[in-house]
Amino acid sequence: MTTTDRSLPADLPTQLLIDGSWVDAAGGRTFEVTDPSTEQTLVSIADASVDDGLAALDAAVRAQDAWAATSPRERSSILRRAFDLIIERRDDFARLMTLEMGKPLAQSYGEVTYGAEFVRWFSEEAVRIRGDYGVLPEGTVRQLVLKRPVGPCLFITPWNFPLAMATRKTAPALAAGCTVVIRPASATPLTTLLFARTLVDAGLPGGVVNVITGRDHAVTDAVLDDPRLRKLSFTGSTPVGVSLLKKAADHVLRTSMELGGNAPLIVFEDADVDGAVEGALAAKMRNMGEACISANRILVHESVAAEFTDKFVAVMSAQTVGDGLTDGVDVGPLITAHDRDRVHQLVLDAVDAGATLRCGGRIPDGTGYYYPPTVLADVPADASILSTEIFGPVAPILTFGTEEEALELANAVPVGLAGYVFTRDIDRIQRMGAHLETGMVGVNIGVFSNAAAPFGGVKESGLGREGSYQGLEEFLETIYLALPDPS
Repeated sequence: MTTTDRSLPADLPTQLLIDGSWVDAAGGRTFEVTDPSTEQTLVSIADASVDDGLAALDAAVRAQDAWAATSPRERSSILRRAFDLIIERRDDFARLMTLEMGKPLAQSYGEVTYGAEFVRWFSEEAVRIRGDYGVLPEGTVRQLVLKRPVGPCLFITPWNFPLAMATRKTAPALAAGCTVVIRPASATPLTTLLFARTLVDAGLPGGVVNVITGRDHAVTDAVLDDPRLRKLSFTGSTPVGVSLLKKAADHVLRTSMELGGNAPLIVFEDADVDGAVEGALAAKMRNMGEACISANRILVHESVAAEFTDKFVAVMSAQTVGDGLTDGVDVGPLITAHDRDRVHQLVLDAVDAGATLRCGGRIPDGTGYYYPPTVLADVPADASILSTEIFGPVAPILTFGTEEEALELANAVPVGLAGYVFTRDIDRIQRMGAHLETGMVGVNIGVFSNAAAPFGGVKESGLGREGSYQGLEEFLETIYLALPDPS
């Protein structure tokens, strides 16, 4: 049953975090955060101004040297305490994510586990920052290679995974010795505020992490224009990422960009069809399809297309749509009415182009930004839905005849974040790894993100990697010292 209690955690901040203090925005500006299930206001919170953004950067700059000088063990211990506190507060984090973002509560609990793991992983990596030492080939000079923090960072995080995207960026930065200004998405800022409180409670010194919530893009521009900022990390759409990269170029900022995707999911003729259906459901419907690695195009070999499609339609039709706080709900609302309407228009356009609607495809009556799980079969290769990141619970299916055709279809987009391959052929798996133009490939699985694995894409899907030891390297500068050989 649905709980009537939609209250927020008692200790949830609604102000900006600047230099260790919770403060109102300049002039007392506020904005409303909306529950997409009810379309009602959850709370009003601080709406940062340009002055607030620069004050947050001032705090990060002041704290940088002391934080960089903090021992790796101390940084590790603070992160480990933060991990423990996130797990201790999992109920608050999960309910808060469901309230502000809409995902079913079970998925929110999953994100708490996933997001917290980045904090634990980088608490362990903090004490493993290494350089190098050796004799150069001529034998007259020895090289000493040092690692040092990049410096103050700006993080712009998306609304779809409000805890995991904050932890995936913040934890390696803190482990490396960098200070941070976080700008969470205005649709889902509350989880980031609770995460920031948790870091403070874990003993993080003032000014090391600062949070500016709000809607004014001029705030981001002002921080990016300041030469004291040394790194930008952004997760979001490719067009916005391109715009931010142009701004970052003015001061040659280090950048990490996790941008848009259009993931192909390829089912070959030798695949375990039932396993492929299960994997496709997971890859498509996690987070209502509002994920950058969501299966965006399902490519099925013509010999198994009918069987796969029938079975996939059955499992998609069986998904329960409703309020994420209701037991048994699989699919919550989309984030806004605009996003729901955009997804629906993609479906209508695909049907007009000749696709067959097998299930879903209708905006339900009532309150909330809901859209049903939808399957489109026989989608023409030139349909606009195949070249657009859907970000919703819609699965377009098209067929192929040969491995070469599958690769051509899969690679026929300018982005390359994730891909999925279902086959029993080990040689084909290796060929797909070599030729599929994506930064990550799930083989016979529909979920593969992990704090210990490098997350990122190729082509227009971004720059850099998050997670794994590579995620720590994104926040370190390499310094070469040449020393005369003492012998």
